[in-house]
Formats: sequence, C-alpha cells, structure tokens
Amino acid sequence: MNQYQVSPAEKKFIGSHILVAILALAVGSLFGPLQAFEHAGWDFYQYLKPFIKSYYQGLTVHGVLNALVWTTFFIMGFLTFLVIFGLKRQLKNPTLNKVGFWMMVVGVVAAAIPILTNQATVLFTFYPPLKANWAFYVGLTLVVVGSWVEGWGLFMTYAAWRKENPNERTPFVAFASLITAALWQICTLGVAVEILTMLLPLSLGLIDGVDPQLARTYFWFTGHPLVYFWLLPAYISWYAFLPRQASNSKMFSDSLARLAFWIFLVLSTPLGFHHQYVDPGVPPAWKFIHSMLTFGVFFPSMMTAFTVIASLEMGARKSGGKGAFGWIGKLNWSDPSVAAQLLAGILFFFGGMGGLTNASYNVNLVLHNTAFIPGHFHLTVATAVTLSFMGISYWLVPYLTGRKLWQPKWATIQAWVWFVGMIIFSNSMHVLGLLGAPRRVPLGLAPYVPAEWNSRLFQVGLGGAILFVSGAIYLLVMLKTATNKERVESEVIVPVADSLQDVAQTPEWLDRWAPWLYGTLALIVVVYGPQLVDQIANIALTSPGFRVW
Repeated sequence: MNQYQVSPAEKKFIGSHILVAILALAVGSLFGPLQAFEHAGWDFYQYLKPFIKSYYQGLTVHGVLNALVWTTFFIMGFLTFLVIFGLKRQLKNPTLNKVGFWMMVVGVVAAAIPILTNQATVLFTFYPPLKANWAFYVGLTLVVVGSWVEGWGLFMTYAAWRKENPNERTPFVAFASLITAALWQICTLGVAVEILTMLLPLSLGLIDGVDPQLARTYFWFTGHPLVYFWLLPAYISWYAFLPRQASNSKMFSDSLARLAFWIFLVLSTPLGFHHQYVDPGVPPAWKFIHSMLTFGVFFPSMMTAFTVIASLEMGARKSGGKGAFGWIGKLNWSDPSVAAQLLAGILFFFGGMGGLTNASYNVNLVLHNTAFIPGHFHLTVATAVTLSFMGISYWLVPYLTGRKLWQPKWATIQAWVWFVGMIIFSNSMHVLGLLGAPRRVPLGLAPYVPAEWNSRLFQVGLGGAILFVSGAIYLLVMLKTATNKERVESEVIVPVADSLQDVAQTPEWLDRWAPWLYGTLALIVVVYGPQLVDQIANIALTSPGFRVW
C-alpha cells in the first residue's frame, strides 16, 4: 500500500510533542504511586521532604503533569500527525504551529516552577479561594493559548485542502482530529475566562477576592469536556487503526463513526453542572438539565463500542474465530499496541458505567467527595486514555524515529501489568468510596480510619506499586527505542484501516461543519447562558485567596 509520508521536519516536530509528553508522564507518574503508598500507610514522602513539602504538593504535581501536560502534548502531536497524514499535505503554516508549541513549552515551565517550589499547591482543579503564584496561572494560560494556536494551524491546513477538494469527503482520521481540536477551542473558553478575570488578577493583587461559585462554574464548563478531549484521540485510534492492527479488518461504518464524533462535539460541553450537584448556587432545574445531557453523551460512546467491536469481530471471524466470544482469542494480542488498546477498552467499559453512576443526582450526592471518584477517574484518563496513548506510541515512535521498537514482548508485558495494577487499585478506590472514604485526603495519616478500610487501603498501595512498575517499563521501552541503533528496514506502515463502505457514500451532511457548530453553540447558550448571566450579574468577589499548605 502506498501511503503519504510525513516529511522528516514534520516528524521531528510531532516527535517533540511526544517527547515533552513522556517527560511529563515520567515525573508525574512518580507521585501517583507515592499517594497510593501513603493511603496504605507507607510514608515515602518523608524521604522527599527537602523537595516536596506536603502530600498535597505531590498531588498537584501528579494531577497537573499527568492529566494536563502529558495528555495535551501527546494529543496535539498526534492530531498534527493525523491531519498531515489524513489530508496528505504539509501544514499550511508550520511557523504558526511551532509558535503554538513553544508557547505551550514556556507555559509548562512557567507553571512548573511555582508548583515545585510549593507556591502553587492548589491541586489539579485549582479551586479558589486556594491561591497560587501568578506564574502558575500565566503558565496554564500559555499552554491553553498555545494549543489554540496549534489548532488554528490545523484548521488553516484543512481550509486549504477543502479549497482544492470541494466535493471529497474528509478522510476520517483528519475529520475526527479536527472535531477534537474544535471541541478543545470551545470548551477551554471557560477556564480561560476564570483565569483571566479572577484568578490571575487575584494572584497579582489587582482584586481582593473571588467568587468561588462562579469560578467553579467556569472551571466545569471546561472540566468535563476536557475528558472528551482526552478520549477522542483514543477513539480515533480504536476506530481507524485498531481494526487493522488487531484483526486485519476494516472500519465497520464510516458514517456511524462520523455521527458519533459530531454528537460528542454537540453534547460534551453543556453538561458541567453534573459536577456541581452539591453547589447550592446552581438551581436544581439546571442540574437536572445537565444530568439528562450527561446521560445523552453516553449514547455516542455506545455507538463507538458497537462500531469498534463490530470492526474487530469481522476480521477475527475471518481468521477462524468461533462462538459468541471465541473470536476475541483470534485478535493479535501479541502486538503490544493492540494489547494496550484492547485492555484499555475493557477497563473503560467499567469506567463508563461508573460515569453513569456519577451522573445520577441522588447517587452522586453520596459518592461525589469520596474515593469512588479517583477510582473512576483512573479507569478513564489513567487507563482508557493513557494506556491507549502508550499503545499508540508503540508504533508511532518507530514511525517518527525510524528506529525499531525495543523488545516488543516487554511492551506487551507492560500493558498487562498496567491492566492488573489498575484493576487492583481502581476497584479498591471504588469500594473505599462506597464505604465512605473521602477523596483529597491523606488517609494513611488520618486518625479516624475504620478497620473495614484497612485491607482496601493496602490494595490501593499494592495496585499503585504494580502501576509504578508498568510505568517504569514503558519509560524504559521508550528510552531504548529512541536510542535503538537498529533501524527499521523500510518506512513504517501506518496501520490505518480502510472503511467497509465506500467513503464517497457517506452522506454529505456528515461532512459539513456549519450545522453542527451552530447547533453546538446554540445548545451551550441555552443550557449555560441564563445561569452565567445570573451568576455574573450577582458576582460577589468576597472570598480572599489563601494558601493552606
């Protein structure tokens, strides 16, 4: 198969994103297990006292580097590759994309310095009135704006392609990447407004206080669609690459895949109030509306599950797979990229069920501030996303560097070790939440821990240790691959799957942007507009900022 080859300069540019992402993962992943060990009563933080002042500083490092930096850099690099490869053309304005990338890098450094000096111990959510050094907020702003700039470069590239190909269907990998970039441009407006109108002025002493209710509303305008910004690149791989990798199959339905991505765009942003069920400043009617929309966004995930599983099953049955589930054994489990993504998908099934639980108002009131939530979170961003990204990197890094993947068997082992560790860790956190264990609390130091928690807290530490081993193996495989003297014999083939149907038969309305964008913006205005108007009209900047740790 003749494939479009990305230029060496663009491979280097994309690889720079992956490098920063993996470096962030390396540092951030050190602190995740440390928190798990703390829950089990194994206080390793005492050995880091000269560098880390508190459990909460470590929690901030882990959350910011793993949930924000690792994901954003990997995603922007992967989307850039997909747009170039899918449209079969170079970036329209590569200088613009480079400016965006370096803005992100400068932003990470600016935010990291106050975090590491205990001047920004405000956790991943940075809820006010917790107050950080101004450089933290400037850094986050640069990361967001830099990613916007890179997105603009992708949109300009698409506009140039569309001008030359007015009647062609957009190749799916580019199409889905552009929707992901558009979702990010829209949803991050909330956190941008929060930082620029309240948090940054507060940190600079320009205002004396903030409105925590309005700030939380701004944050969750971004906070939940952020989950789909993480997930959609993994979905792209599951739709467009995994079928060919796992069973030499095709995408079951190009039309269904496109429809799912449009629904994600429309429904992902206007549902942030389901994170604010406990907020007295949000009327119950708006919580109900956002609850219904949260249940609605589960629908395209089910469409994704159906399409991906059907794609995998078609190829596996051609290879001799029998029975209702026997075909699963015919998938290419020996490929580390396949194993990582399949295992990520299996655990995400349970993460999705936990998400539906959280969307239920009455159940959410019981679970919201318990360990159940980080248990759920680690099945989504820490497994469905992170383990999928690890799997993607097992073919993407050799493609970008021209170097063979070091020890594929070890890469496969890494995926399975992560799978086992996450089952132990996440299941224990879920059960602890059901038993009433609070989140954001160093449970290993708490004097009130009931005896029934003890075995589960030990399992949290055990799961964290296993995950640490898996993360170390991944980093070793990536380092050895990047420095591997053994080159690939020929250009690495990008494992993109063809569509079962002729893409030209995909309905034109599924390749038109205007109706979907207008619908997205209209729904946001309807379900957020009245509440934002009311909260802004009644703004009370009365809560002074403070540092706890």
